[in-house]
Amino acid sequence: MKTILYIEGDGVGPGLVSHARRAVDSLAKVEWVKGEAGYAAFQEEGTSLPQQTIDLAKSSDAILFCAVTTPPSIPNYKSAIVALRKELGLYANLRPIHSLPSVPVPFPQLNFAIVRENTEGMYSGIESQQGDKATATRVITKNASERIARFAFEYAKRKGFSKVTIVHKANVLRMTDGLFLETARRVASGYQGIACEDALVDSVAMRLVKSPQEFQVIVTTNLFGDILSDESSALIGGLGMAPSGNYGERHALFEPVHGSAPKYTGLDVVNPTGMLLSTAMLLEHIGEKFAGEKLSAAILKCYELGVKTKDVGGSAKTSEMVEKIISLLA
Repeated sequence: MKTILYIEGDGVGPGLVSHARRAVDSLAKVEWVKGEAGYAAFQEEGTSLPQQTIDLAKSSDAILFCAVTTPPSIPNYKSAIVALRKELGLYANLRPIHSLPSVPVPFPQLNFAIVRENTEGMYSGIESQQGDKATATRVITKNASERIARFAFEYAKRKGFSKVTIVHKANVLRMTDGLFLETARRVASGYQGIACEDALVDSVAMRLVKSPQEFQVIVTTNLFGDILSDESSALIGGLGMAPSGNYGERHALFEPVHGSAPKYTGLDVVNPTGMLLSTAMLLEHIGEKFAGEKLSAAILKCYELGVKTKDVGGSAKTSEMVEKIISLLA
């Protein structure tokens, strides 16, 4: 039996994780272990990521994570999710972008994915300030660039995509993105059946608004991937729709793209789709491929029936939508 660490986080997190656990329990037998992280953990224990949670994560088969609050005004406060990604070596962030029916969006047939390097770039955590001047160091390495490019091409191969787009800003960031682009092109040369293009990040941001159906798999660096994936989630209805997986050599963590949304806590109005699709990705990762596909199919059917939350044009409460999905699983 697989062991799943669940981290509820802050705001709407506990409610959404509870719904996700119900879905898993209706499909597969797993052992649940609870861990603490986020702002609430910081208030209770003085750290946003207790060592006990790190230890539990390392001994689990997968982690189900919701959202945490990261207040910007507390000195030395560290983002729990960024710290956990580094502790577990979760170098690849995968965000599938897939349209669902009955959602009012301009491009209703999208199916692509963004693969984002997750451990370095502008999120390396190397910052300093001297008087009125603050600096951040952008770290790009050949090893991490090769690893993320290979992940992207292997994902494309596994899922039947025929094109990978390498996104960069090498015309300005000549050394850092130059290294990333050169390394990714070298990896691409080993995948003869998959077409490869490269494009500047600003042009890709425009193309995502104008003609997103051109893309299949996008691979890019940390900050660019963070921004482009949030932009892409708007194409399918918003942050509440988007799932993600974080993968390393030995560990994997699954989370919705959205934040903790504290103003909606307890109101039963948030969209559970991103959380549940992330849960489907988790099920596939732990070897429960059929269960993951069944959960994804139930979510799709729920949208076909028009049972959806207010943010995407529906009237269902969070709990009502989840109840419908659970009934479809049965």
